Amino acid sequence: MTDLQTIRAGLETIAVRKDLRVPMRDGVTLAADTYSGVADTPRPALVALSPYGKELQALALTTPAQRRPSPMWDGCIEAGDIARVVREGYVHVIGDLRGSGASEGEHIGNYNAGGVSLGQDAYDFIEWVAAQPWCDGNVGMIGISYFGSMQVLAAAERPPSLKAIFVSGGHYDFYETTYHGGVMWFMPRAAREGRGGDSGWAFTDGVKSRMLEAFSSEEIKERVAKRLQDPDVAAWPNLVHVLNYPKNHEAWFDIVMNEVDGEWYEERNPVTLAPRIDIPVWLQIDQGRGWTMDGTIEVFHALKGPKKLDIGPYPPMQSRPFVEEHDKMFRWYEYWLKGVDNGIMDEPAVTVHVEGSRETVTAAQWPPKDVEYRSLYFRPRRKLSYEPEPMGAEYAAPDGFYQAPLTVTDKVEILSWSTGPFTEPTEMIGQGAAHLFVEIDQPDTNFVLRMWDEAPDGKRRLVTTAYLKASHRELDEERTTEGDPYHPHTRAVPVEPGKTEEYVLRVYPFAATFLPGHKLVAELSNAEPPADEHNSLLPPDAFHLPVGRPVTHKIYRDAAHPSRLVLPFTTGPAFRGSGRSPVPRLR
Repeated sequence: MTDLQTIRAGLETIAVRKDLRVPMRDGVTLAADTYSGVADTPRPALVALSPYGKELQALALTTPAQRRPSPMWDGCIEAGDIARVVREGYVHVIGDLRGSGASEGEHIGNYNAGGVSLGQDAYDFIEWVAAQPWCDGNVGMIGISYFGSMQVLAAAERPPSLKAIFVSGGHYDFYETTYHGGVMWFMPRAAREGRGGDSGWAFTDGVKSRMLEAFSSEEIKERVAKRLQDPDVAAWPNLVHVLNYPKNHEAWFDIVMNEVDGEWYEERNPVTLAPRIDIPVWLQIDQGRGWTMDGTIEVFHALKGPKKLDIGPYPPMQSRPFVEEHDKMFRWYEYWLKGVDNGIMDEPAVTVHVEGSRETVTAAQWPPKDVEYRSLYFRPRRKLSYEPEPMGAEYAAPDGFYQAPLTVTDKVEILSWSTGPFTEPTEMIGQGAAHLFVEIDQPDTNFVLRMWDEAPDGKRRLVTTAYLKASHRELDEERTTEGDPYHPHTRAVPVEPGKTEEYVLRVYPFAATFLPGHKLVAELSNAEPPADEHNSLLPPDAFHLPVGRPVTHKIYRDAAHPSRLVLPFTTGPAFRGSGRSPVPRLR
């Protein structure tokens, strides 16, 4: 065993064990560092596992926490506040997954390691930790994002010594991690390649592509040629490079090559595995990153054991090094790992911060209040109204925009519609839908819908988002309900140019109160501006693949084409001059 060292971190003296070797059942060993108090007393352990490198995580001892848009914000320093973990009486164990850092073995593809599930490796790692003389046999886990997903993968394997987990900002539906409504999102590229200010994976020679392992060179050549037929992909330099030189971008290549959902993603999907979890789970997510909030809620509903759902305030990106949510985490582990009856299980299962009112709502379930779905209709003169448009298309002419590709212009065309000022606080909590009747002149486009809360002084805060690639418009009719559409994303069906189609976008979950004088503003585009009130809070690579061809969009909102938002109201009625109207069923 590696010699014990001591270091000073502020007022703390911390005992450090470096480069411990943790055996897996197939003979591969993983590398780990531990941090604990200097007293020779067994303690509960909090395990953090990722491919980002344990040495990077050690910067939590020396680097003050950074918030976006600081250029020092590194999205991969996510294992938690080491000094505080030690101060609270735990051993912080940080390990490198196989094929990364100082660990042995091959890491093939995303969330798959040499054909071995990462959950299996986590099982072996946790049981090894529990058997060490410095651990009292009780193990929890720590860390956000990738570290958070690893907690769910580990818990689904049911290692006996894992007594509880606390997951903040985890990634769950692995398809939705990269394809939002079928639209490719670039931020996972940063996590893997280290672009946009992130350090990325601590790659070793043991990282390989699952696609290259599974198919012959001729089959890969054919599949790459087919993928490059997508004009959006062919117009983006990085993707052309990835597809032509896949060994430089192994995991990203695999994701780019699998543009629809299915077995490739479902094999290791935490949402699919969640029903196997019966230990206590606390799930925490902040508003502003709709797809992660959606997945967090989906996992919460699937869990079988004691559970908590904690939805926090905007803005969406936590500090790096990660230091938030530790007060809640240590109360959770004090109860489940140390046996201290601190009353946490007497508190409501669901806690939701409501933006606007800045109130906290608690309940036993999500949504935490009764919801009535109501429609806000797109109307002429860029208005949103409770009343549908009475005129036909010959009088209520469609709105529209022409978007040229980035090879022609940097300008992103955006259409917006807004309510009048609200006259009383109007609360909405839950997910929703956007029904858009649109004609395009190409076989495909993106729909990017963003909802804003606009104050009387013009300042805006993002409320929620919705994304849909037009060719992914197919709905699962059995799973789709009012205000809760579900797209399988298992195939892409090109659009017939010139045909008006109804596209139903899933509006990601949110919790917001629109205060008197505020407006709800809905923006529609087929791309996102590089920087605005929201995007400046995100890492540089957190944008979506633009459409690579010029597209003309006509948005119909007449009597025969009731384009509308279907939103989860808990209070109302709403804004000046509005009236109530029945909510149409999903078409």
